Amino acid sequence: MNIIRKDKKAAQTFQVEIVETLSTIVDVVAEDEQSALLKAQEIYRNEQVVLYPDDFIDTQFNIFQ
Repeated sequence: MNIIRKDKKAAQTFQVEIVETLSTIVDVVAEDEQSALLKAQEIYRNEQVVLYPDDFIDTQFNIFQ
């Protein structure tokens, strides 16, 4: 009786990017939308707004080879 063996695939190394998305809404007083976005970016960069694990909304996995 002959035993037929399937060849195993060679193991490879993959790079997998894990992206977590945090989100919150802040009130910004401004003259127009562009100014509001700039102010929001500024207060975020100045750490006046900090996102926490409770602000988590999504995780994505992206594979690179």
